[in-house]
Amino acid sequence: MSDTETVPTEEPTEVMEDHEETEHENGTTCLYTNDDEIRTVFSDPVNFNVKHPLFNSWTLWFDNPGKKANTASWSQNLKELITFDSVEEFWGVYNNVVKASELSAGSNYHLFKRGIKPMWEDPANEQGGKWVIQFPRNKTGDDINNLWLYAMLACIGESFEYADEVCGAVVSVRKIFYRISLWTRTSNKEICESLGYFFSHPLHLFTFASVRYQMKQTLNLNPNQQLEFQPHSDSIKSGSHSKERLVV
Repeated sequence: MSDTETVPTEEPTEVMEDHEETEHENGTTCLYTNDDEIRTVFSDPVNFNVKHPLFNSWTLWFDNPGKKANTASWSQNLKELITFDSVEEFWGVYNNVVKASELSAGSNYHLFKRGIKPMWEDPANEQGGKWVIQFPRNKTGDDINNLWLYAMLACIGESFEYADEVCGAVVSVRKIFYRISLWTRTSNKEICESLGYFFSHPLHLFTFASVRYQMKQTLNLNPNQQLEFQPHSDSIKSGSHSKERLVV
């Protein structure tokens, strides 16, 4: 080899990260690397169309049955608004529906896992119950929007220790009060106390144990504010009044 000859160099090869791209009907995509790591919107800053999937799909329902509604007419008034399964879709829904504070008296929003109807009789609900808390309407005002948002985020974010036991959440607008409730799949005391405590935290009530602990954490309740657990079985037997209830 002469002094002037040079050894040919290899062309650099471009290393491409293996990923799987899934396209949805609405044109958005979910990107996964070869080890199933979810890619964020920063992976595609130009199109900005990567979705962040939720663990479960959720359905938002609405009803305003009126004062004389019976079970049959209530179910007819129950409207399924939309089902979503990603963070982006949730915010799209939340930012484009009427806020809870602007609903007429008698109205309810129900956010439930897909496939579960917001009714006592649904198989997922019939053995469970609900944690309930009320707020004076004249003192709560627009704060109910934040409280309802906290409740929804806790549900779709699977924030509870017993997240599998959570069926959904409801905000009810009445003439003199607002009511938020967390529906559970079970009436087990230990599980329900845990859920209730955590649920109340973002509303700001503090007591002992796990559902109760988590419900209070979620709603940032006043330390003196009470939540009450109402088993659906009691409500079915005696109308809207249950005989024995957990209070936290």
